[in-house]
Amino acid sequence: MTIHVYGLQAEQRHEPLGIDHPRPRLSWKLDSDRRGAAQTAYRITAALRPADLDDPGRSLWDTGRRESSEGLLIPWDGPVLQSAVRYHWRVEIWDETGQPAGSAQTWFETGLLHSTDWSAVWVGRDPARHPAVEPPVADDVAGADLLPPPLHLRRAFHLAARPVRARLYATARGVYEPRLNGRRAGDHELAPGWTEYHRRLQYQTYDVTDLVQAGDNVLAAAVADGWWSGYVGFDPRRAAQHYGDCPAFLAQLVLDFTDGSRQVIVTDTTWTECPGAILSADLLMGQVVDARRHVPGWDTAGTVEGFAPVAVLDTDPGPLAAEPDHPVRVTVELPPATVEHKAPGRYVVDFGQNVVGRIRLTLRSAPRARRVTVRHAEVLTDGELYVANLRRAVATDVYVPAGAPVEVFEPQFTTHGFRYIEIDGHPGELDPADVVARVLHSDTPWTGRFDCSDPVTNQLYRNIAWGQRGNFVGVPTDCPQRDERLGWLADAQIFAPTASRNADVAAFFARWMRDVLDGQDTGGAFRDVAPVITLHREAAPAWGDAGVLIPWHLWRTYGDRQVLADSFDAMAAWVGHIRRHNPDLRWRHHTGNNYGDWLQVDAETPRDLLATAYFARSAAIVADAADVLGRSREAAEHRALHAAIRQAFIASYVRGDGTVEGETQTGYLLALAFGLLPDGLTAAAVKHLAAGIEQRGNRLTTGFIGVQLLCPVLAEHGRADLAYALLHQDEFPSWGYTIRHGATTIWERWDGWTEHGGFQADAMNSFNHYSLGSVGDWLFGRVAGIDQTPGSVAYRELLLRPLPGGRLTWARAEQDTARGLVACGWASTDDRITVTATVPPGSTALLQVPTADPASVREHDEPAHTRPGVLGAEPSAAGLTVRLASGRYTFTASHTPDHTPVQEMP
Repeated sequence: MTIHVYGLQAEQRHEPLGIDHPRPRLSWKLDSDRRGAAQTAYRITAALRPADLDDPGRSLWDTGRRESSEGLLIPWDGPVLQSAVRYHWRVEIWDETGQPAGSAQTWFETGLLHSTDWSAVWVGRDPARHPAVEPPVADDVAGADLLPPPLHLRRAFHLAARPVRARLYATARGVYEPRLNGRRAGDHELAPGWTEYHRRLQYQTYDVTDLVQAGDNVLAAAVADGWWSGYVGFDPRRAAQHYGDCPAFLAQLVLDFTDGSRQVIVTDTTWTECPGAILSADLLMGQVVDARRHVPGWDTAGTVEGFAPVAVLDTDPGPLAAEPDHPVRVTVELPPATVEHKAPGRYVVDFGQNVVGRIRLTLRSAPRARRVTVRHAEVLTDGELYVANLRRAVATDVYVPAGAPVEVFEPQFTTHGFRYIEIDGHPGELDPADVVARVLHSDTPWTGRFDCSDPVTNQLYRNIAWGQRGNFVGVPTDCPQRDERLGWLADAQIFAPTASRNADVAAFFARWMRDVLDGQDTGGAFRDVAPVITLHREAAPAWGDAGVLIPWHLWRTYGDRQVLADSFDAMAAWVGHIRRHNPDLRWRHHTGNNYGDWLQVDAETPRDLLATAYFARSAAIVADAADVLGRSREAAEHRALHAAIRQAFIASYVRGDGTVEGETQTGYLLALAFGLLPDGLTAAAVKHLAAGIEQRGNRLTTGFIGVQLLCPVLAEHGRADLAYALLHQDEFPSWGYTIRHGATTIWERWDGWTEHGGFQADAMNSFNHYSLGSVGDWLFGRVAGIDQTPGSVAYRELLLRPLPGGRLTWARAEQDTARGLVACGWASTDDRITVTATVPPGSTALLQVPTADPASVREHDEPAHTRPGVLGAEPSAAGLTVRLASGRYTFTASHTPDHTPVQEMP
């Protein structure tokens, strides 16, 4: 076959188990070593068995040959889907010559599509039967004793024969771990995740066929408070129990047998419950386990003591939805980098990387009842854990051994942000092999990679990537360690372009957007966070605008028209909300808790200027979205509104000499990036921006909002030298300064720790907070050069613009886009530059080879335009712009390094 078909997805996931979309959308990607390869037609067939895909009489759906180059989000147009059925499907394609070129097949499985499919009821602890459980010692973890012990539930059942198919559909009000016959079902962590629970509660589907046996069986689950009734957020007036006051469990085990019969085991009054060894478990506070209280055989067949009947807490399953994106999983294990013995039984362990997850500690010959405490921190102060920035989050796990020769402690219902741990009470010498950091996050497939010649820039990219892993845990959180961990909208919209470079976050953000929409009030105002807990005020500028910006980004990046259509009315309502309260089109009223350019340094961007710029930006995007959706009236209305806001911005904030009110870096960046300057003043504004940066010795002042635009705007307007100077800066404030002082993730604030001031305010000082890492999009998009043209969707038409500069001698990136792998990179010597590019089948590219001599561009020692796959070439201001068909390319050209002097501070 001439084209490799790969990356098959249904609803933006590979082989999803349990989807409830009535018309799942099917996608595939293409790869080929042959230049000019492209799909011109496809055929999809579907059947209940793989063998039936070749039998026209037994297939369920056959599109026949469809003349189309598209392979992205093709809606199911076959028969109505049935609940709990696996559907196999295959795609065949034809290439640009009309010949069969490749095929691939896979499957998806439906969940319980109708509310009537559920016969289970919600069960939990019967308050009348639950005895008080005392902690193992009086000085238990602060706050932990305020939570009841997690549920340990079980249901015994007998099977005359082993089933040929077994599916467990389960969820919790809280977080849960399902078990069958003593073995864990699946590998999901912190399921069912956090959503706007009153509007939607996710359930998971597990294939447990291999766990069920003929004879006696036990279905069991441990259930803790999680986000449902545990601690979340930082409001002391409502620290916990935002959705309910106790956890509950809902499950349905469906067993199919060879004779066609079916047996269903559901949560009901036949279940029993016992507290178990986990005394308390909380996402913020930590987990306390007393191994002496473990009930042997609680999750296996046989008689066990101490279990009492459950209570039915609710007979209505509620607003259930199949989990639509990738679950949280443990993805990495890190051994210690160093272990320091502080005192008898007390050790400080450094894992060398700030991570999110938990530890697994193996204890050998630990005395019974000896208390082992594990505390977590991101940084050290004077060699000890710095925990003041955790605020009320105790982040402490406790284990009380039972006295066995070997015991393993790994808390499953908590998560911490940490690089360092302190183990206190350890029995004897700690072997480094007995402690490991288990990293967990939403398991979005990693699709991007950036690398360059500069070790500090590479460390910056690693910091960005680790920050994304640590803060994509169910929702895109602001920070993973303190008593907050909320889905702040501005952080998410600022970082979304970078996030989608690193990983396939299409399903992740599409699912979270449902929570954003659910939080919108009747007047059209979004909230600062999603899901909404205690922050009920309307969102601030740049925060609420995420409800507009993220759906548009998902359309541009992944071609997800559905999320754009589902969000459009809410997007328009948000813009309408701002307009209604600001008739002069300057956004000064109903700004929520207007944060401005949050955590800017030595600058104060006028907040109404920033707000009005975002008002204009959102109006323009709503107009563009309306065009995509064929809503011409709304498009015209919002385009006119955008033009009027632009004029109001210019009249209010732009002077005749090109200065922007406040004269801050962020003010200029917003005006330039959002097109809010008269055409004749753009060059003057760039000059003012550059002068301000140079006068500070090439130092930034931007906060969360401005930093995203800093390097892109400078590079776009001819000051790549300054963009690189900022990238390489290692004096305060800068990315390099944090790296020079040991950062392995992105800090919340530039001054989280400084040589001149030490730690910043403990109340807000996270060392893992991805917002200031939004520069990652520029590393991919300009430094390496992977971008798409303004009218392109899902990288259909690539714009490859590598940008040599700074102290780099080479850079490269690759990104497995929605259509296939795109790569771009460059390497330079004193007089030559080499540029490489990969274009997937079905895409085309405009490649700008940076050279002062376009005639010098060669491929295999021949002029660029004479080679196969090159569709055309013409000189441009950037060098030579070459139009490419799909394929892999290497060009060389003469090159004169840019030695433009950068002004240094006197």
